[in-house]
Amino acid sequence: MNKRTKIALYVFLALSACLFIWRFQSNYARLMKEGETKTDTDLIKVKVPDYQRMAAPAKTDYHLGGWGAGMVLSLVGLGLMVAHDVYDEGEGITSPDYEKAEEEWANGNFLEAIQLMRDYLKQNPREQHVALRIAEIYEKDLQNFLAAALEYEEVLKQKLPPERWGWAAIHLCNLYTGKLNQPDKAIALLQRIVTDYGRTAAAEKARKRLAQLEEEGIVPTATETAAAPAPSTSNLPPGFAPKKL
Repeated sequence: MNKRTKIALYVFLALSACLFIWRFQSNYARLMKEGETKTDTDLIKVKVPDYQRMAAPAKTDYHLGGWGAGMVLSLVGLGLMVAHDVYDEGEGITSPDYEKAEEEWANGNFLEAIQLMRDYLKQNPREQHVALRIAEIYEKDLQNFLAAALEYEEVLKQKLPPERWGWAAIHLCNLYTGKLNQPDKAIALLQRIVTDYGRTAAAEKARKRLAQLEEEGIVPTATETAAAPAPSTSNLPPGFAPKKL
């Protein structure tokens, strides 16, 4: 379903729901109003409420069943569309194009699968989990760790939910330290996770990893990174200070 059709369907369902709700409420109000018993305010001649009239009003043109059914169906349709869109934003991909790519992967045609996934991603740029799948194939199936790292780096340039961004960054850090021997990049990225996404579970993992790297001597301790005193610009021998004027 293209974007215009989806928007038109959303508008149609929303307007239909509003119409059916309004008609149901207005007709229900009419029914209640016409069923009310007219009472006399005279304290002596008090009329007894006509309960039979309230239970079976003479008019039957309210169509509450029809308006109510239309209201329910339009609301259900709107809810199903919202649920479908939310599902598409997650990990559940049901597109035939993507399924074909996974079939190629299952058959061991990893490069063909990657190309099909790239084509799918061009048409659906918001589905960044496809890019993560490409990185996974490079890493686990092709053992091309540099290509996998480059894929993760591209993913991190996208706007992702904080938790997903953080875990993708953690995985990239593991590649930097484990396969690519680039600890400086890993340390910088771990520090960025802590600074920019400090409240996520990924940030907690990053803190532990930084502490571990510090124990291993890979990350300098706070005392080692303290700023050294600026070198003196005086030409005097050590222990002599410039003469005060």
